[in-house]
Amino acid sequence: MQPTQTSAESTSSEGQAAAPTPEAIMQLGFGFWGSKVLLSAVELNLFSELAAGPLDAEELRERLDLNPRSARDFFDALVALGMLEREDGRYANTPATELFLDQAKPSYVGGILEMANTRLYPFWGSLTEGLRTGAPQNEAKVGEDFFEVLYADPARLAQFARAMSAVSGGAAQAIAAKFPWQDHGSVIDVGCAEGAVPVQVALRHEHITGGGFDLPAIGPIFDAYVSNFGLGGRLSFTAGDFFADPLPEADVLVMGHILHDWDLDEKRQLLQKAYDALPDGGALIVYEAIIDDERRENAFGLLMSLNMLIETPGGFDYTGADCRAWMQEAGFRESYVEPLAGPDSMVVALK
Repeated sequence: MQPTQTSAESTSSEGQAAAPTPEAIMQLGFGFWGSKVLLSAVELNLFSELAAGPLDAEELRERLDLNPRSARDFFDALVALGMLEREDGRYANTPATELFLDQAKPSYVGGILEMANTRLYPFWGSLTEGLRTGAPQNEAKVGEDFFEVLYADPARLAQFARAMSAVSGGAAQAIAAKFPWQDHGSVIDVGCAEGAVPVQVALRHEHITGGGFDLPAIGPIFDAYVSNFGLGGRLSFTAGDFFADPLPEADVLVMGHILHDWDLDEKRQLLQKAYDALPDGGALIVYEAIIDDERRENAFGLLMSLNMLIETPGGFDYTGADCRAWMQEAGFRESYVEPLAGPDSMVVALK
């Protein structure tokens, strides 16, 4: 729950400024309580269990194999947090959790929450250390390279790819709807994971062909995802390393949730490689949680940039103005920023 007015803005009935209260401070300071309740509910598949219909507290407790002590508090906390509904003692999903947190539905976004629960939640406990040292707080602290370990483990890689599809789903549909695809014939998603963006574009625009570009281990995951939509004849996978290898040629290149993983020199290198791979008249679409130019409004984008501190040696998120300046340096003739879904926006550059 967010207050509708800040303390400075709130006024008493007499028109005088009301005394500040600690409510917003306490809500934010203990925000991790509500976060972990939701993440545990996803881990327990609670919302998938309720997808078949409402259950009373004892039925739901037994389905989830929970101890009786706090099960009711857990369920009612989810009601108070707006994640469940309760009527006549029976619990049910809300319209949103029914659509987005039932594993059986293609609209499931729980993959990214699963990753947040198993990896990010404990790592964020070391944020203060990261702020003081500037060093990652993930597997790197014990000498592991996250991406190296990830791509070597098929099960973890598949979970990560699903998570990327979950976080990109709304943006992918918006890109398919908002970008002028009628002016272009092909698209390659650079760092494609499962291929959510090219799939959504191809579903909406029958003339589009192309595919995805990623490290070889992603290939079977991409092919399986694309085949589920019957698009294997139009979308294909190209294996490669986007730093070591030339980028595939296409009318449109897409980089989604890619640039923020890297430091400034690496960002510029990737933008330059995209420029070199595109034909005249081609376009680059960069999308992620682009921070507003005043750095005041997109809290998710700013928090994501802190997440890059946790996860990477030099990555950070950036404003639309930042990205457009780097694109101009790479040689692109014009660019613009357009909102997509939620905190995500795309920065489009034309060659």
